[in-house]
Amino acid sequence: MTEFEPFLDRDEIHRLVADIADRISGDYKNNDLVLIGVLKGSFIFLSDLARQLTIPAEIDFIGASSYGAGAQSSENIRLTKPLQIDIRNKHIIIIEDIIDTGLTLAYMVNYIKSFEPSNLKTCALLDKRERRQVDIDIDYVGRIVEKGFLVGYGLDYAERYRNLPELYCLKF
Repeated sequence: MTEFEPFLDRDEIHRLVADIADRISGDYKNNDLVLIGVLKGSFIFLSDLARQLTIPAEIDFIGASSYGAGAQSSENIRLTKPLQIDIRNKHIIIIEDIIDTGLTLAYMVNYIKSFEPSNLKTCALLDKRERRQVDIDIDYVGRIVEKGFLVGYGLDYAERYRNLPELYCLKF
């Protein structure tokens, strides 16, 4: 039997997203901004974030996989969906739901740099450092998480629970 322990409710999530959107809007008010969401987890966060921005932004998605159907990263990152738009000489922010080991984000940063953007920054709703394996900077963070396996608001366990409107710590 799976148990869920509440972690962040809708109001807390909304406040975190609004704060990040305010910071990004201020930092990029005179630039060609492209938000690149890492599928699948970031789609809900990116959607809410984009609606909170007060500046124009293009949006694209890239797909990466490292978890498969389990709770542990395989540490073998693979690209599942490439970029669709030209990002050369544009300001880019990679949008992630959660940074855990950091391996996927490090892979994505290297991938995006190969397209020669003008500027590249990173954004994550959650920064979970418990299992961090690579030293990586996250420019915009909603909340630092000490530990736990989180689901909801786009985060999944074996492709389940993404649709939950709040964040929960999954108890196995």
